[in-house]
Amino acid sequence: MKERDLFDFQDNNYFDQIFNYFSLNESIPYLDSFGKKLRDWTDSNIPNIKVASIFSGAGGLDIGFRDAGFNIISHLELETDFCKTLELNTEFFRNAEIININIRNYTPNRKKCDFIIGGPPCQTFSAAGRRAAGVQGIEDNKGTLFEEYIRLLYYYRPKGFLFENVYGITGAQSGKAWELIKKKFSDVGYKIFFRILNTADYGVPQFRERMIIVGIKDGEYRFPRPTHGPDSRTNRPYYSARQALLNTPINEETAKLKINGRHGYLLDAIPPGLNYSFYTEKMGHPTPIFAWRSKFSDYLYKADPDKPVRTIKAQAGQYTGPLHWENRYLSVNEYKRLQSFPDTYQIHGNRQRILHQIGNSVPPQFARIIALSILDQVFNIKLPFNIDYLNNSEVLSFRKRKTLLTEEYMDKAKKAIPKELRSHLFSLDEKYEFFILVTTDFKTIVNQNMGQKVQVTAEGKNLILNLDHDNNKNICFDIEITPTSIMGWNMFYEKIVLRSYSYDPWSYTVCWKALEYFLKEKKIKDDIVQLNGYYQYKPAIDFSLNIPNQIVVNDQQWLLISNIVKVKPIRKILSYNDFSFLINTDKNKIDSIAIQLKTLGYEIRNHNTNPQIKKDHILLPYLFPTLSNLSVQLRKKL
Repeated sequence: MKERDLFDFQDNNYFDQIFNYFSLNESIPYLDSFGKKLRDWTDSNIPNIKVASIFSGAGGLDIGFRDAGFNIISHLELETDFCKTLELNTEFFRNAEIININIRNYTPNRKKCDFIIGGPPCQTFSAAGRRAAGVQGIEDNKGTLFEEYIRLLYYYRPKGFLFENVYGITGAQSGKAWELIKKKFSDVGYKIFFRILNTADYGVPQFRERMIIVGIKDGEYRFPRPTHGPDSRTNRPYYSARQALLNTPINEETAKLKINGRHGYLLDAIPPGLNYSFYTEKMGHPTPIFAWRSKFSDYLYKADPDKPVRTIKAQAGQYTGPLHWENRYLSVNEYKRLQSFPDTYQIHGNRQRILHQIGNSVPPQFARIIALSILDQVFNIKLPFNIDYLNNSEVLSFRKRKTLLTEEYMDKAKKAIPKELRSHLFSLDEKYEFFILVTTDFKTIVNQNMGQKVQVTAEGKNLILNLDHDNNKNICFDIEITPTSIMGWNMFYEKIVLRSYSYDPWSYTVCWKALEYFLKEKKIKDDIVQLNGYYQYKPAIDFSLNIPNQIVVNDQQWLLISNIVKVKPIRKILSYNDFSFLINTDKNKIDSIAIQLKTLGYEIRNHNTNPQIKKDHILLPYLFPTLSNLSVQLRKKL
């Protein structure tokens, strides 16, 4: 009989057993039904296993453990809005204590706790941090919050714990932070088991990679095998966005879900599943206004209804996806469905605060499966189905499959672009003129009544922007811009010339802003960065600065600009020693030079603007002025 059971177990996905046992209906959104039926069963069959939840957030992890029969005795959370959400759902959690306090100031008032769950804030280990020039990891105040986790483990001495964080935690500070975290857990008496898992593999309609650490005092633990996708036993299809959103009640005004603003119109043409990169040269777009990988992958990301969505972010901007395939924002209730929150679960706050809480949460459906595996292995509870477990040596395929997506996206993009448009190159039909005023905070104002006159003309293969030109003036300087690739750019011209008839160094900044406006107005590129490409990649343009008058070259500001353009100390974090050597100046003057460059519109980063950069180090991302009045770096103090 045992051999037959084993054969059946290997031949079937255990999620089929779950489906059959709870009589779930796959033709309708079933996650809420699963949660309720599981909760009904566990309420009658599971003993009182007390769980302390820390860094509780809006309760996503807690929902999953509650459904799996664990008794949540307390939620510990710093954010008041999150605590108010938990208060709205106290009946769901059997009136667990809500502790709204900084964990560093928290002293437990009870001794009994069987298990601890929670994940400290993860920004210090996140992709956003890496993109900003590395992560701080445990050098950041939030990065040391795991030590408070250790403190509570030492106090409670529970049978085990679950610690959740972003997958980037393993690589922060070249692995130094991860090694320390593992050692601290071991020192307090726990053997840890960890894996990077993708929530879509466990029935969540969202691809979301997270590091899960399970620590136990005795025995062994194995992670449950994926219930969905290629790594499941039966290759069960992913739970798609379309399935999840079926018949979702939308309680918001439809007009407020419309996407407007500078880039709103771009969404209509983007095929479902793609993002801003649809409008890049790599994807073959005829007017590639964006550079490849110049923005986060969720920018203008339109959900594919037939797949899970990409990771829902807590800090969402105006064009942050997932956006609905019907070219609108998702409603709050739709976000809840995609994060697998129950429809009846209430979340406190306005739309922005609600989405922040949803994006910060562990998807409850993912938490349910993990919680059931802990019931089974750590607490030896007999379940009405057999969970299939991964061997420690098994490697899941979701990271490998992720690397193959670009080809799929390119094929999708190609099909969406009409053939007759694919070879389009911009050329100027006639002379173009405008007046431009650039304020000291780099706001660009264009009209006929103020500012400097710009004349745009074409001379053969050259596109020329003349700034403040009249017949009585001589050229003071010009900037000659060329593409670095033999593939060129999406213009008929081989060179762009910015020509000024003013000796004022500010006119150098105005020239670049005039070009940026022209590129945007003619839908050639969205800004100068898109022409150049994101700074972490090889620049797509190069340029030279020609100043005929030697007296001007010897001016302090012009000398600084000329040296920067000549030696190109960009894209890498440099020590003050190296930076001063490259631009031939005194190391003690670097701080004042950084301020001078910033007043001309250069983006400068140092330890004060980005703490992950070491002290006495500097980063100049671009060779030209890029600051605008909306730049985050503009408001940071050097």
